[in-house]
Amino acid sequence: MRAGAFVYPWDVDGDPAAPGLLADLGLARVTLAAAYHSVRAPTPRHPAHRIVTAGHAAVLYPPDPDRWAGRALRPYPAGEWAPGDAYGRAAGALAAAGLEVHSWVVLAHNSRLGAEHPETSVVNAYGDRYPWAPCVARSDVRDLLVGLAAEAAVRPGAAGTELESCGWYGLAHLHAHDKTGGALPGERAELLMSLCFCPVCREGYGARGADPGELAAAVRAALEPVWAGTGPAGGLGRLEAPALAWRAGTARAFQEAAVAAVRAAAPPGFRVLLHADPDPYRCGADTGTDPAHVLGHADGVVARPPKVAAFAAHARPGTVLAANLPVVTGLGGDPGRLARDADRARAAGATELRLYHAGLASDEDLAAVRRALRGTGPDGAPPAP
Repeated sequence: MRAGAFVYPWDVDGDPAAPGLLADLGLARVTLAAAYHSVRAPTPRHPAHRIVTAGHAAVLYPPDPDRWAGRALRPYPAGEWAPGDAYGRAAGALAAAGLEVHSWVVLAHNSRLGAEHPETSVVNAYGDRYPWAPCVARSDVRDLLVGLAAEAAVRPGAAGTELESCGWYGLAHLHAHDKTGGALPGERAELLMSLCFCPVCREGYGARGADPGELAAAVRAALEPVWAGTGPAGGLGRLEAPALAWRAGTARAFQEAAVAAVRAAAPPGFRVLLHADPDPYRCGADTGTDPAHVLGHADGVVARPPKVAAFAAHARPGTVLAANLPVVTGLGGDPGRLARDADRARAAGATELRLYHAGLASDEDLAAVRRALRGTGPDGAPPAP
């Protein structure tokens, strides 16, 4: 299987050795961030820095002023962490090293947008806003994100794109000094805490036959055992089906619009993939999708290995099923098991690999990746049979 790896522009821009190092790993392509959320990231080999702090969600190239003129919601340019056309400089250097470049575009994850335009954020059943999570049911948010998808995806030289967070975001978020991780056991509780009750979503629930006030009360009641520590989250009774139908329908419409906008801006043969989960109600970076639906309009998906099989059941000739494998030991990955993990992903139906994340990986991690992709032992020789 052909392998690609995720990279930030600041991993490459200003480091003349980076493109050759990445090419030597045995990669076929690099997925390079063009629009990304706030992050603090190490750069283990860069000659000018070791930690990059991206202070807000930003585009990592100069946004087109004509596209965004007169619009209240628009992408934010990057600060000193990715000055000017950092994406373009990095993409050019990677292409010169023989690597195919795809853009990596994060959509519905933007804390600065929520801070400056709080009305755009998801609101939970208790009235709390999630400033990192734009509500994709809002027309102004959709217009922003669909326009961003087209502009950030189709960068000069890009052969394809991968759209992350192309759907609902919710409670889950690695926020500064986050303390919510152990408070909500189970995916059910996380879903309930992620249901949006902004004015647009309240109207949407009502149109589907679920009174929004009654639904919010049902969500709070279903979560009481979680807060009390007496049991898992409960159900919503007759209100559950219309509530989830609104969520799934909204996400599907957004995904269709984003993919269509990219296709309209892209040259022939440009590949459009979504970071996706086969549970249509999942929130987050790997957004919830219906596998049959998403593979009917996108060229494929990037998914965690346990999820690949659910998409493989709906694959068509040419469908891309890229298994996302962690290779940074410090983030819980095990690059020494990459060959075995790749074999398992292939057996589940994966057609390609994505390695997360070449820019964050240590030299030792990358050495293990090189051995796995090039089929050599620790001394560079072919492994013993």
